[in-house]
Amino acid sequence: MRLLVAYDGSPFHGFALNDGVRTVAGDLTAAIRRVLGEEVVLTAAGRTDRGVHAWGQVVSFDVPAPDGRGPDLARLQRSVNGLCRPAIVVRAAELVPGDFDARFSAIFRRYRYRVLNREFPDPFLAATTWYVPAPLDLRTLRLACDPLIGEHDFSSFCRRPRPGPGLPDPTLVRRVRSAAWHDLGDGLLQFEITANAFCHQMVRSIVGTHVEIGAGRRSAGSLLGTLRARDRSTAGQLAPPHGLCLWEVGYPDHGTLP
Repeated sequence: MRLLVAYDGSPFHGFALNDGVRTVAGDLTAAIRRVLGEEVVLTAAGRTDRGVHAWGQVVSFDVPAPDGRGPDLARLQRSVNGLCRPAIVVRAAELVPGDFDARFSAIFRRYRYRVLNREFPDPFLAATTWYVPAPLDLRTLRLACDPLIGEHDFSSFCRRPRPGPGLPDPTLVRRVRSAAWHDLGDGLLQFEITANAFCHQMVRSIVGTHVEIGAGRRSAGSLLGTLRARDRSTAGQLAPPHGLCLWEVGYPDHGTLP
């Protein structure tokens, strides 16, 4: 099965299962198990961090189908939403071929990060935007997007994972398809970036560095040097998690959910 899932990351310690704390996968797994009466193991397209939101997260799992039809999708969606709302909502559900995997079948992920850049904050946007009162130059922010496009080693913008025993360091090379800043009006800015995959804290590190550039504390041209340095200490601050949202995940051969 494949589910398209949206969630407010505020009450969760990230997506992945983690004993002793509340996670998106923990709540979702418990709800699906209760509805189906079966144990399930979820695979997610992206393991979002604590406090990060999602509109287009995709999860997959195997379900028994002795009659060849599988479970009632409408009932499953309705029942899981009843157990998980309002923090988690299944936007769509469908049966997919057995070789589908939410993580490994994906060909791109798209994230959005929102910054509220004006004199006064907004209590109704506080949970989903990073409030930055210092004026940011949108033209400079857009110039700082150009070096990101293409295939690069993003070591300067990622939290380096620990390799397993006897294994080489995991690659931090990623291919960015697009990156752009948009003015949504009334001081609301949105950074959107699409890549084949992302490493840990990559988007938040890029946004934090961009905000320093937009505020005039760095030049737009400095971002290329930061990228080439492959050194996390050369990048800027880490943007807070609550402004980030996993917006969309793309797949090549199994259709698209709404």
